[in-house]
Amino acid sequence: MNGPYLSAALGVCWRYLHNLYTRPSMFIPSLVFPLFFLAAFAGGLSVVGDAPNFGYYDFTAFQFCFILIQASTLAGVFAGFSIASDFEQGMGRRMMMATAHRSSIVLGYTLGAAARLAVTWTVVTGAALLGGMEVAGGGLDLAGIYSIALLSNIAALLFAAGIALRFRSIQAGPLMQLPVFIILFLAPVYVPQELLTGWIEPTASVNPITALLNAARSLMAGEPTGVLTAFVVVLGMIALMAVWALSGMRKAETAG
Repeated sequence: MNGPYLSAALGVCWRYLHNLYTRPSMFIPSLVFPLFFLAAFAGGLSVVGDAPNFGYYDFTAFQFCFILIQASTLAGVFAGFSIASDFEQGMGRRMMMATAHRSSIVLGYTLGAAARLAVTWTVVTGAALLGGMEVAGGGLDLAGIYSIALLSNIAALLFAAGIALRFRSIQAGPLMQLPVFIILFLAPVYVPQELLTGWIEPTASVNPITALLNAARSLMAGEPTGVLTAFVVVLGMIALMAVWALSGMRKAETAG
């Protein structure tokens, strides 16, 4: 990665973050959504933790792992909205003209989407701790949880970027957001995977988000299981979505 390539990526990243934090309408929704779900799930549904065979040590911690991954993936999707808006308004074309390596544009948005997590994680984690969440895992366990969340953010951003670069219009927003919501909520959200019944059980078993959730929850409990599988799954998702995003960039180049 040469100097001009990295400079271009950092320039895109800085522009994205500057626009994000100078326009409250762009970043406030990404903070409100996870807080709403945290209150609704960890608070309103806390009685679920008393169900027979639930087995997890703390319901708030159980839900926090889902909310953290959800908030991280949605942050990636919201960054995709910015890509679509930039290309719709002509800024994307100007950025392509400014760099010989167009993949640096995708990298810049990826860095920006990851950087915005610092605020998101602080708010969500603080709210969970204030809500009485008990943390049983140690420092390395927590590092593993946030690493999984970071990688899920990157995968979601690349997915959204692929759509944004193909349509180059903010009207494609639902195509970025809806599939992510569906895959998130077809995982074991409210109860452990072994308690799922009916059609959701086989669906969750093949859902890649399930591996991430199970690993994150085991780390939170200080009893890590399936962590290697989770990292393999999410890195595979990133590799696949990177191809999707870069092919979208080629389509944007062709469209001019």
